[in-house]
Order: sequence, then structure tokens, then C-alpha cells
Amino acid sequence: QVQLVASGGGLVQAGDSLRLSCAVSGRTFNAMAWFRQAPGKEREFVAATSWTSGSTNYADSVKGRFTISRDGAKNTLYLQMNSLKPEDTAVYSCAAGPNIATMTYWGQGTQVTVSS
Repeated sequence: QVQLVASGGGLVQAGDSLRLSCAVSGRTFNAMAWFRQAPGKEREFVAATSWTSGSTNYADSVKGRFTISRDGAKNTLYLQMNSLKPEDTAVYSCAAGPNIATMTYWGQGTQVTVSS
């Protein structure tokens, strides 16, 4: 059974940093990604990474502040978030699939709240 378990969220102040983790069990995936959903808004893409291409992709809103990475030995995905802004407040979810454009498994979210 495939499971993606996200953790690491919390309440921080603007300018602080957080690192989210997504532990994957059951199988490995080529592509993994982070998405977020703020209250009253649609889910949006944050960042993605692919084993086969070695590529990473970021939403313009987080470029230069967030870094996506993965530990193959631990089968865990990370999102290092620096210089957090109030507009980064959202529920962050991890996802996995065969390629960046196709996410087939989703984990539960972890809440990130950034106060001004």
C-alpha cells in the first residue's frame, strides 16, 4: 500500500524558515511534487523534482526562496522554505507519480501559517 505522509508544518513569522518532509512508503516514484492550497483558493503547484531528468521546477512565487529535494535512501521528499511570507500560508501536500505532469498519489496536507 502506497502512503505519503507530510509533516513539518507550523506557525512561523514572516522571514522565518521551515522544512517540510514527505515520507513515502510502498514504492518509489520517478517524480514528486509539492502543492499548496490557501483558504478560499484553488490548489496550486509549488515545486517538483524528477529522478530521470534530474530537473526541478518551481512556481514563480517561490523561486529563490524554496528548495525541493529528495533522499532516495529514505524515500523522502523535502521542501526547504526560506524567507516565508504571509501569502505562503496554506495547507501543503506532497504528491508522486511517473512524471512531473502526472501525479497519481497524494498525501495528506500539513498546515503552514506565516504571521506578519
